[in-house]
Parts: sequence; structure tokens; C-alpha cells
Amino acid sequence: MKRYKVAVLKGDGIGPEIVEQALRVLKRVGELYGVEFETKEGYIGGAAIDRFGDPLPEETLKLCKEADAVLLGAVGGPEWDHLPTDKRPEKGLLRIRKELDLYANLRPAKVWEPLISSSPLKEEVVRGTDMLVVRELTSGIYYGEPRGIFTDEEGKRYAINTMKYHEDEIRRVVRKAFEIARKRKKKLTSVDKANVLEVSALWRQIVEEEAKNFPDVELEHLYVDNCAMQLVRRPSTFDVIVTGNIFGDIISDEAGVVVGSLGMLPSASVGDRHALYEPVHGSAPDIAGKGIANPIATILSVAMMLKYSFNLDEAHDAIERAVERTLNEGYRTPDIASEGTKVVGTKEMTDLILERLSP
Repeated sequence: MKRYKVAVLKGDGIGPEIVEQALRVLKRVGELYGVEFETKEGYIGGAAIDRFGDPLPEETLKLCKEADAVLLGAVGGPEWDHLPTDKRPEKGLLRIRKELDLYANLRPAKVWEPLISSSPLKEEVVRGTDMLVVRELTSGIYYGEPRGIFTDEEGKRYAINTMKYHEDEIRRVVRKAFEIARKRKKKLTSVDKANVLEVSALWRQIVEEEAKNFPDVELEHLYVDNCAMQLVRRPSTFDVIVTGNIFGDIISDEAGVVVGSLGMLPSASVGDRHALYEPVHGSAPDIAGKGIANPIATILSVAMMLKYSFNLDEAHDAIERAVERTLNEGYRTPDIASEGTKVVGTKEMTDLILERLSP
């Protein structure tokens, strides 16, 4: 029997309750596919601050480095907003990405047919959309030096942020995107601003060099402003999109809005040795503990873990089928409910998905 270690970071707000439900799905997958998942819990974000005074304690980091994958709920909440920037819950998330070298953020944006009316776009435009945004996550303008707010000799303030990419940082995320595209519809769109930025000019050069190793993958280049427009005009024509940190931050959020259901969006942050899986949505402290949070994004994050960390593609597909069947039968949590649907809570939604989960 195959065995995998999963570090579980439930986090804050609705994090504990949605992760608990996702772990039920993981356990059932283990039973169905003859795999053992050993789970150990650590603390991150506000929960870690309250217990250890640190949003990412060393013992949590050690747990994650020893695991085969990490499952995260959500971090943050108003009770920690008064803390200095470097002590707030979100810093724990930024640090773990850097410490584990999670250089590629994978953000699927899929339109589920039963929820197609949730999209702000016309149904005929958005129908069939199933894309994956691969965002470089540990470099670029968010990490470049020099940076800061300064004062010139006349006493006037100015600010600097530095967009910097090394060839190796570009190449590894681009190669990852090509490998993923090869397993999907064999189409990759690289997004840059090569007509203005030298960093993007290098980015495009590296993409072209890597493309020679993937002759079976169709390659398209788009400037970021044009890509933003095309995502609204023709979202269903995209497969895998790869781009730098700041462009990916914007494009992945736009793609999420296009498909219309934030509570349905999973994500993965992966490197060469480690991977972390989490829902896109936040900690939603206003509904924490009420039993109404949507667990589907976290359950789908588990599905991504099965696919990208454990190569259990069949189990990934089985979870997606179970989710789609549940939605097709009209069941909804309050955030995605509409007239005529059957509203259920966090645990009830998971129960329904588990009942429909089969190889």
C-alpha cells in the first residue's frame, strides 16, 4: 500500500471547518484506491500567532518540509489587523511559499455547467471554459530589490519597486507550464509585456527556447493588456496560461471572476520538492462556526493534491465527477444558491459529495 504524509494547516476563520470536511474526502479516496494518507496538524496564521507569537513557527515549517504535500485552509481575520505588518497572519503564508520554494502557483478556472449563470458573462461566451493559470510565485516585482519609499534632496518622497527575474527562475516555471499543458489540451499562452519591459523580453526569449523541447504543445504569446481583454471575449479558448508574479496575480483573479464562483476555486503552489494546496477564497470570519461555508474549493484542492503530488489522476477525476453530480442535482451552499436550489450546510454538502464518490 502506498503511503503519503500530508501536513494539515487549518488556519483561521472557516479554515478549520472546511479542511475537516476535505480530510473526510481524502480518507475516502484512500479507502477506494488503496492509499494511506498520514495527516499531521500544524499551526499557521492567526492561530499560530495566538499560540506561539509567530505566524509561521519553526515546528510548522519542519512539519511541512517533511511532508509529501501540505493542505491549508485560510489565514487572517480582523482580530490580528492591529499587528505590525511583519507579524500579521498573511506573513506566514508568504514565508512558507518562500521557505518551501513554491515557485509555481496553479489556479484552475473552470465553469461548472450547473453554475454557469453565476458568471457575469453571457452563457454562450463562458460555456466550456476550463483553464489553468500558472503564476510565478517567488520572484518578480514582489520580491525584487531595491525597494522602499525614500526622500530626495529636495525633501520630496519617491518609491521604488524592482522587477527582476533570473533566467533560471523563468525557465523552471515555464517548463512546469509546458509539462502541465502537455497533459491537458496541449496549448500554452505566455503572457508578458515584451514591447515595453526588458524583463518581459527575456521572459519571451526563454519561453521560445523551452518551446523547442515541447513541439507537441501549441504556443501563443499575448501582451498582458490584450490577455485581460481576451479572457473576457473568449475565455473558453484558453488552456494553460503562464506568466510572471504581478501579471499572474491580476490575470488569475480575473479568470476566477469570469467563471463566477469564488467558493469553487482551488489552487496549488508547487516547487520541485514541495507543494501546498489551498482554496482561493479567504478565511471569511463573518461566517466562521456557522456551518454554512462552502467546502468545495478545499475539496477540489485535495483533488489537485492527488493529481499533482501523488499522480492519482483517476482519484482527481472521481472527485470532480462527484462534485458535478451533486451540483447537477441542485444542492448548493448559501454562497452559490439560487432560486429553486436545495440549500445545505458545510457538512451536508460534503456528505452528498462522498455519497457520489466512486472510482
